[in-house]
Amino acid sequence: MAHLLLIDALNLIRRIYAVDCEQAGLTDEQIIKSCTQRVKNATRKLLKTSQASHAIAVFDGDRSWRYHLYPQYKATRKPMPSALKTNLEIVATGFTEHNVKAYFPLQDEADDILATLAFKAASHGVSSTIVSTDKGFLPLISEHISIYDYFKQQNIHADDVEKKFSIDKNKLHDFWGLMGDKTNDIPGVKGVGKKTAIDVLSEFGSVESALESQSLNATARKKIESDIDNFILSKSLVALRTDIEVGFTLKELRL
Repeated sequence: MAHLLLIDALNLIRRIYAVDCEQAGLTDEQIIKSCTQRVKNATRKLLKTSQASHAIAVFDGDRSWRYHLYPQYKATRKPMPSALKTNLEIVATGFTEHNVKAYFPLQDEADDILATLAFKAASHGVSSTIVSTDKGFLPLISEHISIYDYFKQQNIHADDVEKKFSIDKNKLHDFWGLMGDKTNDIPGVKGVGKKTAIDVLSEFGSVESALESQSLNATARKKIESDIDNFILSKSLVALRTDIEVGFTLKELRL
């Protein structure tokens, strides 16, 4: 049975690198060497755990469509440490030594490419596991798409999403569209926080349905209607694309 392992490369690498940086007395070269070895070990474990037949590790390209749509996207996020950035191809050997393709797109974000690959695989009845701690993948959880947190060594299920966010995974795009996402500098609707977003979506299911209803709280209505452009923008930014042209087939990812 075919199974596709999809690794969010920088999500994995940056966390491993951060731990290595805490080790006192190591040079940049030693940290990169340690990080590469840890990535190699992680890849071996992931291949074994997932029983994958196909695999790829996807890196981020430079300045995706989101930056063009909203120039402030990720504006306050700390840049990648230069020692890591200049040695990414070395660290990537942690994947390739296990015959896992390391893919460096020119512009697209890893999230959109991974979502595209998972979506395409699912449409052909092929299951996939996305390895990432990024919450943006959570709406993809389905019969054929699972999310795995390598650092907690566990799969994330739809029930886990509901426990964490108090909202169904299918409502997450509207949820983040309303309250924004500070980690990525996505604005959301001015004055709408977590509680209001949950209340609106729990009662009406979607923002569209809420605005059509006469029973929507007047204060919430005023906030949403006066800042609807930011809601539409934010919802677009948080949703992952599943139509990226990747230029290779599933066959090429066979282990």
